[in-house]
Amino acid sequence: MRGPWSWPGWSWPGWGWPGWSTKTTSPRPPSGWLTLLTMLCCGCQGIGQPLGDSAKRPPSMVILLADDAGYSDFGFTGLTSIQTPNIDQLAAQGVVCEQGYVCASVCSPSRAGLLTGRYPQRFGHEMNLPAGSGLGLPLDQQTIADRLKALGYATGAVGKWHLGEDPPYRPLQRGFDQFDGFLGGSRSYHDRPALPRRTVWLDGEVPAPLPKPYVTDAIGHSAANFIRQHRDQPFFLYLAHMHVHLPLYAAPRFMRESRNGPYGACVEAIDWSMGVLLDELQRLSLQDNTIVLFTSDNGSRTTEGGSNDPLRGAKASTWEGGMRLPLIARWPGQITAGSICEELTTSMDLLPTLARMAGTEEPQDRIIDGRNIIDLLRSVPEAITPHENFYYYWKDSLHAVRSGQWKLHVRQNRDSEEVLELYDLQADVGESTDVSAQHA
Repeated sequence: MRGPWSWPGWSWPGWGWPGWSTKTTSPRPPSGWLTLLTMLCCGCQGIGQPLGDSAKRPPSMVILLADDAGYSDFGFTGLTSIQTPNIDQLAAQGVVCEQGYVCASVCSPSRAGLLTGRYPQRFGHEMNLPAGSGLGLPLDQQTIADRLKALGYATGAVGKWHLGEDPPYRPLQRGFDQFDGFLGGSRSYHDRPALPRRTVWLDGEVPAPLPKPYVTDAIGHSAANFIRQHRDQPFFLYLAHMHVHLPLYAAPRFMRESRNGPYGACVEAIDWSMGVLLDELQRLSLQDNTIVLFTSDNGSRTTEGGSNDPLRGAKASTWEGGMRLPLIARWPGQITAGSICEELTTSMDLLPTLARMAGTEEPQDRIIDGRNIIDLLRSVPEAITPHENFYYYWKDSLHAVRSGQWKLHVRQNRDSEEVLELYDLQADVGESTDVSAQHA
């Protein structure tokens, strides 16, 4: 037995709690001592008219999601060996949320949580979907696209889906009017004969050749086309890159210019695509009424040139490096250019935030773990994180909990090891020093 434990404002016993287990299929923690740490905040947020000038149409919305890009893979986060002028420009023109989190450290459950605003453990989507499994994002889950389409938004998904291959789980059945992309988790970067079903490029439901020679070029081209087609109405575009997921391959023009090998070339290809999108918005005079958001689905693998510095850990871990990613949001006239948000935010916050920006609300018939963070994005004085706690899961197993500056690890190494380690993220963001003994 160890204990009693105490932090400022906390006191809880040590090992040996009856009925306690870190293995759970619900994001709500078990009762007893851990409840003191992990009580979910229950805030009630008002519903209003769409934000911005009420004389204008509701704002259009774009989410750009990188794949396996790390916390420090960009110029605005300090990496000098990769050139990302367009992403850096987006950061300079908007707000950077430096304590942004995703709800999973691998691709598919992270995307499921982003689109539904819920921890994927709530609906059994805890891990990547095996090829040909017949599984997908459960059909009773509502997506951001579902909410916005009901308001008359044009909704489009471009790029990597990875939320189900079979017809009921595909984008056109999940709230999207248009889809240009592929269904699986990765594919070759150019077309070749006899590609598997999950890697074939689709125009809606119809297999089609890549509209450009390389996948990233095709994604940028398709995104610009969607914006042009829907310039006269509010639209929601979900653009999900495959870079920098393996295999690392980029168009020759990026490979020639990269100072960080194939990895750097892939990140710079993402940046090029960002430039295509931002240029199109400006050319069509849509930039002032469009909110553009950028983040990654999980941390970098760090083995090919990516960086999660100064964070510990990598993709597929519950250290900060696996699940902490910066979030950029730009909305001219609404979000202060060059601002920094140091409060905790999550990718799950995007559903309630975008819904309320559009004049509706998040689903009321289920628990939504995300919160409306528009006040944080707009740097409203005294605005604080709406999250009392944040949970780090590996599959359906609770591995760590964050409350304020404190992070408690209860499992590590993909369930092979039970631990009780405490880190002060304010003083030690790299999780280098376990301070549990100092609070015993």
